[in-house]
Amino acid sequence: MSEPLMMTYQRLPVTFDHGAGVWLWDENGKRYLDALAGIAVCGLGHAHPAVRDALCEQAGRLVHTSNIYRIAEQERLGAMLTALSGMDRVFFGNSGAEANEAAIKLARLHAHHRGIENPAILVMENSFHGRTLATLSATGNRKVQAGFEPLVQGFVRVPYDDLAAVETAAANRKNIVAILVEPIQGEGGINIPADGYLPGLRAICDREGWLLICDEIQTGIGRTGRMFGFQHTGIIPDVITLAKGLGNGMPIGACVARGAAAEVFAPGSHGSTFGGNPLACRVARAVLETIAAADLVAHAAARGAALLSALREALAGIHGVVALRGRGLMLGIELDRPCGALVGLALEEGLLINVTAERVVRLLPPLILDEPEAAHLVTGLSALIKRFLGAH
Repeated sequence: MSEPLMMTYQRLPVTFDHGAGVWLWDENGKRYLDALAGIAVCGLGHAHPAVRDALCEQAGRLVHTSNIYRIAEQERLGAMLTALSGMDRVFFGNSGAEANEAAIKLARLHAHHRGIENPAILVMENSFHGRTLATLSATGNRKVQAGFEPLVQGFVRVPYDDLAAVETAAANRKNIVAILVEPIQGEGGINIPADGYLPGLRAICDREGWLLICDEIQTGIGRTGRMFGFQHTGIIPDVITLAKGLGNGMPIGACVARGAAAEVFAPGSHGSTFGGNPLACRVARAVLETIAAADLVAHAAARGAALLSALREALAGIHGVVALRGRGLMLGIELDRPCGALVGLALEEGLLINVTAERVVRLLPPLILDEPEAAHLVTGLSALIKRFLGAH
C-alpha cells in the first residue's frame, strides 16, 4: 500500500486507527501508550474534545480566505502568543521549518537594514532546525545535509553549550548578526545546557548588537514545564519560533518577535498562502486555552520530574545506561551503544518511543500524562531497556 509514496520515511509496521488521550489503537485493536505524541505535537493527546470541537465548529464556518484580508482568528491567536511570550508581533506559517525560515530571513533583512552586506547567523553543532535548504544548512547534523549540496551560505557553527566558542566567533567574524539556538536540543539527544548558557548568549547578543533567536519548536507550548523553554532562564530572546505542540496535530508554525526585530518585515517581504488561516488559528487558540484552563504547564513540570526520578530509580546501576536527563516532559535516556532497535521492540510491547542521536531514547509524552500511565511507561520501558542491554 505504500508504493505510491516517496520513500522518505523508514515506517514501522503499524497503522493506527484511532486514539484517546495518551493511547492509540491500531487496525487490529491493539492498544499502545504514546510516549512520543507525534514527536512533541499532541500535547493534549488524541481526540481531545476541545480540539475536535474547534475543528468542527470552525470548519463549518470558514476554513480559508487569504492573508490579503484580515483574519480575526489569526489576530486573536497572535494576541495570545505575544502576551504569553512577552513579544510584540507574530508571523504565521505552516510548520517549524517555515517558522525558522522566517526567522532566518528576518535576521538577514535586519542586517541589510543596518548596512551589513554578507550577514551570518551563529548556529550550534548537533542542532536541528528543519529540512528546507536554509534550515538544513543551519542544522548541525551532517546526515541531514548529505546529498543536498551546495548548502545555503551564511551560517557559522560552534559547539553547543560553549560560551567561549561564541566569544571566539564574535572576535573573528564581524559579519555575525544573530544566534539561532534551541533552549534544549531535541534531535541532538535531549541536551540541556548549563544554567548560564542562554543568559550568556543574551549578554553577548546585547553587547554585539545581534539578535537572539530561540528555536522553541520542540521545547515550546508547555513541553519543558514552562510555556517556553527560554522562560527557565530569566532572559527574553528577540525572536522565538514555534510549531509542533501549538496545533496539537493541525499544521501551524509561528515566528514571534519583539522590539526592532518585530518591525523588520514590511508588506511584500514575506508571506504564506495557508499560514495563519482561520482553521489552524482557531484550533491553536483552543489548544492554548485548554493548556491554561487545565494548568498543564505546571502539570508537565511535576509529572516530568516524577517520571525522570522513577526512571532513574528503575535503571539505577544498570550497565550500559550512561545518563538520564530531562526537563518537564522532554526526557532522554542515553545508552552506551546504538539502540534504534528499541523502537521496534517497544512497538511490540505497546509502547511508542523514539531514538535520536543513535543512542538516546527520547520520550515526549502528551502533557496530559497521568500517574498510572507514567507508571505503566516506567515499568514497560525499564524492562525493555534491561532486556536489550542484557541481550547485548
